[in-house]
Order: sequence, then C-alpha cells, then structure tokens
Amino acid sequence: MKILTFSAIKGGVGKTTLAFNYGEWLAKQGKNILFVDLDHQSNLTQTYDIYANKNTVGNIFRGFGKVDIHEINDHISLIAGDMHLDDVESEIENKTNKNMLLYMWLSDNYDRLNLDRFDYMILDTHPDFSTATKNAIIVSEAIISPLTPSEHGYNAKFNLEERVSDLRQEAIDYSSRNSYVSANLFFIANMVKHNTKSSHELLDALKDDDTVLAVIPQKELFNRSTLDKKSLSVMAADHKEYIAQRTFFDNMNTVFNQITEHI
Repeated sequence: MKILTFSAIKGGVGKTTLAFNYGEWLAKQGKNILFVDLDHQSNLTQTYDIYANKNTVGNIFRGFGKVDIHEINDHISLIAGDMHLDDVESEIENKTNKNMLLYMWLSDNYDRLNLDRFDYMILDTHPDFSTATKNAIIVSEAIISPLTPSEHGYNAKFNLEERVSDLRQEAIDYSSRNSYVSANLFFIANMVKHNTKSSHELLDALKDDDTVLAVIPQKELFNRSTLDKKSLSVMAADHKEYIAQRTFFDNMNTVFNQITEHI
C-alpha cells in the first residue's frame, strides 16, 4: 500500500479537491483507495455524505476506541474526519509520542483491519502543520501540496519545505539516528489563469523546479467538484461533458499520471 498526504500551509488552495479527485481517478483505474480525513473541518468526509460522530479518525489519536472504515463503493473506503480533532490535538500536546500515534496505529491494526487490501491510502490534512499533519507526513511516501497564484502562494512552498525539513530532523529513531520522515515533497500549481500577472509570476518562479509536477488551470468545474460531490472521473464518463471539456479532462489525466509516477 502506498501512502500519500495532501498538505498545505494555507487554506483555499484546492487541497481537498485535489485529494478527492486523485483518489477517484485511481479508483477509476481499478485501484482500491482508503481515504483518511485528518482535517477537523471534515470536508472530504462530507463529500461522501458521511456525518459520523463516533469511531472517527479521532480515536487514532485518543489511543482508544474503535475506528470505522466506511465502504463507499467497491474501490473507495473512508475513515471519517472528526470535528473535534483540533481539541484532541490539544489534549495530546504534552505526549512525547504525539507525532507517532498514526504510525503506531497502522502498525497495530494493519493485519487486523486487512489494510493491505488497499492499493493507496490518501490522507487529507488541515491547512496547517499541526500534530495530525505531522503524523500523516511521518507515515507517507510522498506529500503533494497545491500552490496558487497569490501574494503568499509561492512563499507557502518555502514554508512547507522548511517545516518538513525540521520534522525530518526531529522525528528520528534514537538508536539508529534514521529519520521516520522519508516522504518526498512535491507541488502542483493550481488555479492558474492564462491572463493574470500573478499566474505568470508563479509559473516563472516554478519553471525550473523539479519538485513541481504539474499545472492545473483555473476551472470552476474542478473547484466545485467537492461541493457538488461529483468527481472529474464521473464527469468525464459523460460523453457530452467530456467532449465539451476535452482539453481540461485530458490535462487532469496527465496531472494524475504525473503524481502516480512520482510516488
């Protein structure tokens, strides 16, 4: 099972939308996906019309209680978000192992919950670098972070890079001195417009950066896909809709292939 985290320092960059659509795209390829919603806003969970208030992801960090895996369809399952996860993070703030709780939960439950039936685990995080986000990064093989054209959009790249680097040095096995953080960090330029100064400046700044995998143009149907609870893969299956938006759908197929090749 490959584990992938979608992370961002600032909100409104399309992180959850990208995670949702990438997982749906993988499922369309016949892969089995386990979404884990680590954002206490629980937007990804609600996209699947799940409004759980018990046996949520919060129990992973509480260290007790059952964690339900909701089967959405034949290829997609979900561990629901917890609206009080930020409170849970505050409660465990003084625990010395607070950043390793997800790591330990996976180790303890991998066989019992038959997690090897999933090809990909996709973790959606809150737009910050809190305890839950650190837990996600520690267990992941790759981190995907969207960047948007804005005054602080490009600076968010350096912010996240620095924080991941600090965590890499902090989360170590004290006997071997090896870091538990092995994930590669990649970026996606998102919401890019062809006729704005900020978009051109962002693309110019990123053009020689090997960690930038792809560019997603500004498109309302992409931005609204989580709100409308309809993935791009479902949209593209409609022949008329695909023909009307062929260039965009083909571009997104390239984006998702790029992500897959790098994780």
